[in-house]
Amino acid sequence: MIPLLRHGLHRLRHPRRYTLLEQLLAHQSLSPQALEAYQRQALAAMIRHAAANVPFYARRLGDLTGWDGAIESLPVLAKEDVRGHLDDLLDRNAHRRRVGIGHTGGSTGQPLAFWYDQAKHELMRAGMMRGFMMSGWRPGQKVLYLWGARQDVGKGGVFGQRLTDALAGERTVAALEYTEARLAHWVRLIRRWRPVLLYGYASALAELARHVIDRHAALPDSLMGVYSTAEMLDESQRALMQQAFGCKVFNQYGCREVPNIAWECRHGGMHVMADLVLLESVPGEGEDRLLVTSLTNRLMPFIRYDLGDSGRLLRGQCACGSPFPRMEMGLCRQNDLIHTRDGRRIHPAAFNRMLYGLTQVRQYQWVQTAPDRMVLNLVCPERLDEAVVARLAADLAREVDPAMALEVNYLAEIPRTASGKHRFVIGLGQGPAPQAAW
Repeated sequence: MIPLLRHGLHRLRHPRRYTLLEQLLAHQSLSPQALEAYQRQALAAMIRHAAANVPFYARRLGDLTGWDGAIESLPVLAKEDVRGHLDDLLDRNAHRRRVGIGHTGGSTGQPLAFWYDQAKHELMRAGMMRGFMMSGWRPGQKVLYLWGARQDVGKGGVFGQRLTDALAGERTVAALEYTEARLAHWVRLIRRWRPVLLYGYASALAELARHVIDRHAALPDSLMGVYSTAEMLDESQRALMQQAFGCKVFNQYGCREVPNIAWECRHGGMHVMADLVLLESVPGEGEDRLLVTSLTNRLMPFIRYDLGDSGRLLRGQCACGSPFPRMEMGLCRQNDLIHTRDGRRIHPAAFNRMLYGLTQVRQYQWVQTAPDRMVLNLVCPERLDEAVVARLAADLAREVDPAMALEVNYLAEIPRTASGKHRFVIGLGQGPAPQAAW
């Protein structure tokens, strides 16, 4: 199907998404001053909505008498708040039958659930389309996703809707493990399908790039860009991908709860999507921590949400001319692959999803101590039921390695790295397992 026809059919199927895209694209022509004014108005509207309609914020913010509009005067929303007050964070006017619960494994080792609806989904996809367009991509051109979250790639998931994906020119491969045979299959798919963009986890893209270079594999000249997301992208990975794929590599930053926070442009500027979010960089111990406020999600407002990541905002305008401010990431979301006895490499997302629904877990860390042994360190008020532990052990055996043994440790706290970051998956030989506290 040619791109123009595919684009037209996709637009007919998702008119709301394209209306939102046009609105987002219009914001790119604003001056920095006009964009800042828009952001202030959107912030004030969001704060007042939350205080009037969301039980959690009604208690926390009160009637806002005397509030001067400064976001710094408002309290920070911690992941612990989200886990402990999920129901109270939902707009009291929401139709329960029209909302769903999403889950995140938490790149900082803190799993949680959140509310979402179709409106949030459509805006998220419109924001992704605008981000892709910063590379030169246009709607209707093909995008291949290398994705590890099974709930996203399964039937009905974000990247698992076959008719919609076909009309959008999208395909998705599950990128949870990286055998040489699987990597070779991805190369063949890229050759045959000829996507314009690749989008996926930094580690998955880096593994594919290594395979391409090692095997001297030829890739089509259709590739215009590669988008790395969900993990910290380091410069060695970027260089490896650019060598292998022969095109520019772009970084993208967001989370399930608050997507489309920042996208990189062709000039290398990491632009904060200031019409969708307000991003703060707050000085901390050693690194500045990032707080994000969604300016659009009234169903479940995230106001000064502590992402558990580090970074800082940059002054000055980018050479691309965009009015959106720039940022740079700190040392965050640095994950490890888990290696099995038969040579497979398993993505950390495989371990994240094993803990979905265990909201009593306050923090976790998986540590591989041997090729056939995983230690799960937990911070939670009570030990897990034996049936839950048995289920986790069965999941490891079924999805990772039949001989993989599980040891569960209960800790008062999980030590952080020298940079102050929490590593939620530690590969074999990458660090010691903390000793159990009880």
